[in-house]
Amino acid sequence: MEEVVVLIVGAGPAGLATAACLNQLSIPYVILERDDCSASLWCNRAYDRLKLHLAKEFCELPHMSYPVDAPTYIPKNQFIKYLDDYIEHFNIQPKYQTMVESSTYDENKKCWSIMARDATKCTSISYMAKFLVVASGENSAANIPMIPGLEGFPGVAIHSSSYKSDTQYSGKNVLVAGCGNSGMEIAYDLASHGANTSIVIRSPIHVMTKELIRSGMTLVQYLPLKVVDALLVMMAKFIFGDLSRHGITRPKIGPLVLKSETGRSTVIDVGTAGLIKKGIIKVLGGITKSSGKTVEFQGGNESSFDAIVFSTGYKSRVNNWLKGGESMLNNDGLPNKEFPNHWKGGNGLYCAGLARRGLAGIAMDARNIANDIKSTIYSIFN
Repeated sequence: MEEVVVLIVGAGPAGLATAACLNQLSIPYVILERDDCSASLWCNRAYDRLKLHLAKEFCELPHMSYPVDAPTYIPKNQFIKYLDDYIEHFNIQPKYQTMVESSTYDENKKCWSIMARDATKCTSISYMAKFLVVASGENSAANIPMIPGLEGFPGVAIHSSSYKSDTQYSGKNVLVAGCGNSGMEIAYDLASHGANTSIVIRSPIHVMTKELIRSGMTLVQYLPLKVVDALLVMMAKFIFGDLSRHGITRPKIGPLVLKSETGRSTVIDVGTAGLIKKGIIKVLGGITKSSGKTVEFQGGNESSFDAIVFSTGYKSRVNNWLKGGESMLNNDGLPNKEFPNHWKGGNGLYCAGLARRGLAGIAMDARNIANDIKSTIYSIFN
């Protein structure tokens, strides 16, 4: 059994940020990662054209800025390079291919007992940790909804995490199920390269430009959220016109308030809205069932597809291995408490990056966790 002060589960941006903050305070830690690299979502499950949707000043991890010559909106490969440099700068040494199988709190020893499996050696490892940080991400398991008949679909049906580029879909009828940033961007990618593209949009969404959101996130430092939201919605109407004519309705709550209250993000348009307005991308309602290549939608409309890309989000796996985390996480593996008080549970349990607040939220979580651990350690020995 290995005794550690802090054990971090996950070496994505949240785990790395927490490790760096602990490093700055000279607090020892061990960081475990189930995959064979850090930030595996970015390295292995992100489509090629992906960029950070927010300006770089809102996407820095603690204690290290982007290079001065970095573009305002960081491409996927440059972000991965930034993370690699971050790991080197803070001498973070994740134990890769090590999956946590169980974690329980030992009331007698006042520590977390963690069992993990090292896939490279096919051996089990046990840890005793005073503090446990869940940083395995809200995006750990691909979520594909249950659709009657989908098992008989003869074409390609994949989650967006498996989509890399458009090359195999040119000339084919492709349905994108899901209208978040990934779904809208994948639809644009497909349509721009010759696929006959349709997208499922079931719920109201805000569509903004990246410049609008950057301005809004700057203005909220000086003006109330609702005032900034009113300005953003007015400008979006001016830029995009009435999208409801094309199947896209706007939520009653403004984009920044919606993000603050629910964690739901605004869609940052990359050109998809224009293709929808031109009729190049077709908007469809919710899927009701599938039969062969035919997919039926709400209202009874039917269309035939060669491929379906499900951009339907992810599910957390944390409740599969964490026992006794009810003080912090709900049944979906997400925080019980609302932001910004979500990051701390009981008995030295913390979570980083689960509040749906992007990289800025991750940076805030990491600093809060490291400072709280420092204060707890100080109170024990003084």
